[in-house]
Amino acid sequence: MIVTILIMIFAALLIYFSCELFVNGIEWVGKVFKISQSAVGSILAAFGTALPESIVTFIAVVFGANSSQKDIGVGAALGGPLVLSTLAYAIVGISIVIFSNRRKVGSCIKVNSEKLARNQVWFMAIFVFKIGLGLVAFSIKPWLGPLFLIAYGVYFYKEMNAEAVASEGELEPLKFSPKSINPKKALILLQTMISLIFIFIGSQVFVHNLDTLSVLFRIPPHIVSLLLSPIATELPETLNALIWVRQGKEDLAFGNISGSMMIQATVPSALGIMFTPWMLDNSLILSAVITFISILVIWITLKRRCLTAKRLSFNVVLYTVFIAGIIFIKGTM
Repeated sequence: MIVTILIMIFAALLIYFSCELFVNGIEWVGKVFKISQSAVGSILAAFGTALPESIVTFIAVVFGANSSQKDIGVGAALGGPLVLSTLAYAIVGISIVIFSNRRKVGSCIKVNSEKLARNQVWFMAIFVFKIGLGLVAFSIKPWLGPLFLIAYGVYFYKEMNAEAVASEGELEPLKFSPKSINPKKALILLQTMISLIFIFIGSQVFVHNLDTLSVLFRIPPHIVSLLLSPIATELPETLNALIWVRQGKEDLAFGNISGSMMIQATVPSALGIMFTPWMLDNSLILSAVITFISILVIWITLKRRCLTAKRLSFNVVLYTVFIAGIIFIKGTM
């Protein structure tokens, strides 16, 4: 067990340092290809870091040999948004408090409140629809899966064509070419791709060893997919956000999380709806309720034009409530 834990620590460190490379590289990708900073966080960074979770869902629901394996994919599709809406947002809030002594930070977080609030509405609308589908059974349900892919396509188009805003902070030199003012595109793309590969490797190693620990402690696979695996697979988004907060780039941090949530609300859900019965049990319904509440509270706060670090940090309490709920549900079964 000690070896397993040491491997997980190594994997977490690999993910972190790979994220350092990734956020640096993806910002340069945005600059050289003239992509708005908003789209860099919500589309480019989100798409790259959401790959591990999407792959977990894809393998489970498409190639799963039995209903238990497919349930793992469904759990992952709902576990991702849960972790992002609670733990990831909370870590952003806590990080702002920790790093606030390094720069001037007012009581309200410097973020594009209108745009972030609009993204939360997008997410809630899609999320409510997919949860509603999980409460009823009907023959044409699998044919509704592509609607979620179309929804993400519309979101992708709107983000990529959004009006550019002024960049936050200075763009640090490319890690692969620290002395160059204008690094070559090939080097920028190489750094970004290598960092993504190592993020993927680190995430898979972490999840694999997490599964090993769950077997040792006899934790059911369904709970692992809903409660534990998403924490591992959402590490890249969380660490990206932490790094960007440390650099004073809150808009990129929030864009990465909200953009990743849009992917998690659409792509894995589309796969689950197309390849499984997509019927939600009490554990999954609880995760959906907690996710919706956390995003609804953030949206209400944003509409008041003052999202604070302390308000974000409160979201960790909602995840604690979820854990308590899961223990209660499993205790009554």
